[in-house]
Amino acid sequence: MKIPREELIAILSQFNPWWRGEKIFDLPEWKRGAFQELMQWIESPPAHRAILLSGPRQIGKTTLLLQAIAELLQSGIRPGNILYATFDHPVCKLAGLDAVLEAWRELEPKAEGPEYLFLDEAQFIKNIGTWVKHQVDFFKTKRIVFTGSSTPLIQADQESGVGRWHTLRLSTLSFYEYLLIKKIQLPPIPVISSLQDLFTTAKNEFLHMTESARVLIGHFHEYLVRGGFPQTVLIESITQAQKLLREDIVDKVLKRDMTALFGVRRILELEQMFIYLCMHDGGMQDTQTISKELGIAKPTVQNFIDLFESTHLIYRLPPFGYGKEVLRGKNKLYLGDPAIAPAVLMKGKSILEDPDALGKCVETAIMGHLWSHSAANHAKFSYWRNSKEKEVDLIVEMGEKIIPIEVKYRSQNVQPSDLAGLMDFCKQKPSVQSGYVITKAPQDLGILSEKIMRIPAPLFCYWLGASEFVQKNIIP
Repeated sequence: MKIPREELIAILSQFNPWWRGEKIFDLPEWKRGAFQELMQWIESPPAHRAILLSGPRQIGKTTLLLQAIAELLQSGIRPGNILYATFDHPVCKLAGLDAVLEAWRELEPKAEGPEYLFLDEAQFIKNIGTWVKHQVDFFKTKRIVFTGSSTPLIQADQESGVGRWHTLRLSTLSFYEYLLIKKIQLPPIPVISSLQDLFTTAKNEFLHMTESARVLIGHFHEYLVRGGFPQTVLIESITQAQKLLREDIVDKVLKRDMTALFGVRRILELEQMFIYLCMHDGGMQDTQTISKELGIAKPTVQNFIDLFESTHLIYRLPPFGYGKEVLRGKNKLYLGDPAIAPAVLMKGKSILEDPDALGKCVETAIMGHLWSHSAANHAKFSYWRNSKEKEVDLIVEMGEKIIPIEVKYRSQNVQPSDLAGLMDFCKQKPSVQSGYVITKAPQDLGILSEKIMRIPAPLFCYWLGASEFVQKNIIP
């Protein structure tokens, strides 16, 4: 569809107030942990590549772009050499990328120095992967940053895009980021360089950490209910926050994005399927059972799960290991944020009174923190279960290192007898240097056995989130 150039220019002018010498208003003071890495790749890239910010809707990708633009302007970059455009806007989407770039240069002629292109919601741009490849290969002075709330743009040109863009995978807010946004005074918890260091920590230091961590419990529970979406964090009413989150997921992702990006027409079945997953968060992917209970064909069930993963609504964990047993094993599914299930199911704060539901939310939060913390280091995530039904919730593989993690978020004190699966796994895998059990009570912090450390969930999430701000991997 042909869009009048004047209309396109008018829209771009509104998106780019710095062309008129105006500041970007309403930017939050806080910045996500990924901001430092983003600026490094924009200002002093380790390699000539575009930058892809990938992650679910409403987690602050647009804010991150605008904060980066503000930083560039403050450093003296010419305003006319910076373009921001969102292809979530119907006019930009219809006009297409080439028309947007032509309109930009008609209004703002190129000046000396690099050009900075910030393309938001790029999954709506036709052949974006091919275009980025061409720009990176032939235009060395262009710095391109593009965002996506779904993964088709990565998968479609995976081969041609190798070496052409660096992906920053964003998850929802960590617990540490949540505390910063809420402007909650951080407790005097010492920074650790590695979880492994806890095995040589003195007992008196554990006592100090325990006392400092007590103040985190209430905030952690509210974080589980509100979730890691910036716009819901600051809404005073939890009911309103969950309503907004539910509308974003159901109306924008399931009903709009799935139709626009993947051509899904059976929206009612898609919604029923997602509600089912919310009721079974952290459960096994039993395609046959889901098909039977919902009356949806098995291929459709599998397709829907693929779509949920593509739009960052779920994480999918395969069974640990190799061979026929793994091929026959079922995947384990986690929601993309602990607050999604309470919001979609309209449970409010009632999950805090349901030990099973609360435990699942904590397990989901742990998974999200581990993924955000370790994905950049090419970590592999899985779970382990043997023939005797002994299980370990999460296995993180980083190179040759294997780190098993079990979640036991309950009021009772966790003992070795409660960790048969974790103990067996450590015995079977002599290469395992350390394992961790995530608990509820602050006083649980400490060494449980030679290889196993107990860490309260609020403290574990706090440490993993804080490490992103210093770009340090604390998981051994």
